[in-house]
Amino acid sequence: MDKEILNYTQNRELSWLKFNHRVLEEAQDETVPLLERMKFVAIFTSNLDEFFMIRVGSLFDMAHTDANTRDRRSGMTPREQLDQIFETVAPLYKERDKTYADIKKQLHPYGVCGLDYKELEQQEKKYVKKYFKEQVLPVLSPQIVDANHPFPHLLNKEIYVTANLTAKDKSSKNINTLGLVPVPQFISDVLYLPGHDIRYIRMEKVIMEYLNLVFAQYDVSEANYICVTRNADITPDDESLEVTDDFRCLMKQTLHKRRRMAVVRLETAEKLKPEMEKYFCDKFQIEPKQIFRTKMPMKLSYMFGISGNLPDAMKRSLTYPAFTPQNSAAVQDGSMMKQIKKKDILLFYPYESMNPFLRLIKEASTDPNVMTIKITIYRLAKKARLVEYLCAAAENGKEVTVLIELRARFDEQNNIEWSERMEEAGCRVIYGFEGYKVHSKLCLITYRNRNEIQYITQIGTGNYNEKTAAMYTDLSLMTANQEIGKDAAEFFKNMSIGNLDGNYNHLLVAPTGLKSKVLRLIDEEIRKGSEGRIIMKMNSLTDVDFIKKISEASRAGVKIDLIVRGICCIIPGVTGYTDNIRIMSIVGRYLEHPRIFIFGTGGQQKIYIGSADMMTRNTEKRVEVACPILDENIKRQINHYMKVMLSDNVKARVLQNDGTYRKKKESEILVDSQARFMEEALHAERKAPETEDSVFRKLMGFFRK
Repeated sequence: MDKEILNYTQNRELSWLKFNHRVLEEAQDETVPLLERMKFVAIFTSNLDEFFMIRVGSLFDMAHTDANTRDRRSGMTPREQLDQIFETVAPLYKERDKTYADIKKQLHPYGVCGLDYKELEQQEKKYVKKYFKEQVLPVLSPQIVDANHPFPHLLNKEIYVTANLTAKDKSSKNINTLGLVPVPQFISDVLYLPGHDIRYIRMEKVIMEYLNLVFAQYDVSEANYICVTRNADITPDDESLEVTDDFRCLMKQTLHKRRRMAVVRLETAEKLKPEMEKYFCDKFQIEPKQIFRTKMPMKLSYMFGISGNLPDAMKRSLTYPAFTPQNSAAVQDGSMMKQIKKKDILLFYPYESMNPFLRLIKEASTDPNVMTIKITIYRLAKKARLVEYLCAAAENGKEVTVLIELRARFDEQNNIEWSERMEEAGCRVIYGFEGYKVHSKLCLITYRNRNEIQYITQIGTGNYNEKTAAMYTDLSLMTANQEIGKDAAEFFKNMSIGNLDGNYNHLLVAPTGLKSKVLRLIDEEIRKGSEGRIIMKMNSLTDVDFIKKISEASRAGVKIDLIVRGICCIIPGVTGYTDNIRIMSIVGRYLEHPRIFIFGTGGQQKIYIGSADMMTRNTEKRVEVACPILDENIKRQINHYMKVMLSDNVKARVLQNDGTYRKKKESEILVDSQARFMEEALHAERKAPETEDSVFRKLMGFFRK
């Protein structure tokens, strides 16, 4: 192990927990509307769930198989990392519970009330009991655990109401029994109560209140509800492909296996008595430190639906002001293909709409000159116009090739279903490589111009997901540059024949070419010494080779700014190693998602956008694509975006040399980069010449008034 690097790096898991704490801080920010704050609590919670399922799960696997392996960035063994994680997470639970309780209390005056049974009014109790007896009790599947009834398999992240049962019949041999009631997945998480206000009670609390009706022949005591989190870190690449050559079938097997993986965490609503704690530890083969008591809901996703039930006046008080992704000022009505042939177009989601790209695909699906459409897909929305247009293209006789990644974690089932739909429509669907996920965001349209073959290429930093395009910040470049198009054509040819070692003139393609090129670009800045300049934006930073090279650049005097939203394993400001590196993270209304790499300044500046973070998994174990920005106007756009983000002193936090994050010092001029970009998009839309779409929207707005 290279011990020198330990002087200026930190553990990735602990770094991630610090990032998620930043999410919790948004929930504590009193300038954020109350329901939005509650959503940040929900995001923090779902983030933590996934962290335990994936990262903690993989560490447990390593602790059993590679117990003495040490993390290259912290020197810790898997067991040492797990101990640190459990120690760090415990206070986060308490902070989250307090944050939730504070927000919940502040929502009460607005009539948004999550209630315990004892808080219900008498008429509400009657309503709840009637609903339970008529709608819930008939579909429950209660179980008992005793000598004749073994402990059942508890599903990952599902809630189970538990109780100690004592037989009313004193002659019964089973004096003490454990009762378990799964909260049905097919009924609502919450029961809304009649009335004008939004008053509700969670379903597990309803069931817990009426356990005496569920277990009528028993006396019920110690009612509780629990939830297990299971290791979900299954890598299909490790599975044998000999069972079947149908990759979809393999993925279905993988999803089934994930449901039965080992428990890594147990959450309980009430404190467990020592004998019950020991009982669960034995059953789940866990240690007491893996048990976390939570005073807030174990599932909080219902919070995202509450705003839809609010009256408009209240919605304005409790949620962010509505913002609709705007038409890009660079895009006009009419043919997208003609516009892109004239100039490159860059879209900035969610400030600008994804519609121009969708229009491009729709147009290509019917254009008689278009011969092929090829695209890589990692994640799609549940409803996807993109798929409709691709299917229409295939049905119109175009050759449509879709390279879809079935191993996009937690989107596997969705991608399986979309792949089947596209195949039925006549698309050629291919999958990724064994051992390498295809994470690139690349689309190529090939068309005939007289007797010449020409290309339009789209390269993005985010998924072709119409839902997240309104929630995540991302860049999407559409270009008719023929050299880039030739590279994209070569890329798709290589993907079709299983070649990861292709040669490209402009595109940077992982796993073989992207990291080496980025390191060479850093070397170019190192040669400039104090005149060198590097600005990079990404989601996470863990790659050791990149960390060493960026430290080398710092020691050479290169000024380096990194905007890293999440995991960041390099520590800035460490004397002799990272003196010239500044690192900041932005967490706000939208999820920061672009990957932008800027090297140098002035006329020699080189800018790339792409799909890859500087993580070893991305640079060495995924197919990623980054593209150079060649248009000078778009270079200026991106430089402006980065300048605004680096100036953010509202949502940005600066990473310190002790590994903590701090707000920037107070300034007379407050810069919230996301708010600035929304305002710029609105202003650009107002300045843009009127189009049929904009006129239509204004008319509809007039009629609504």
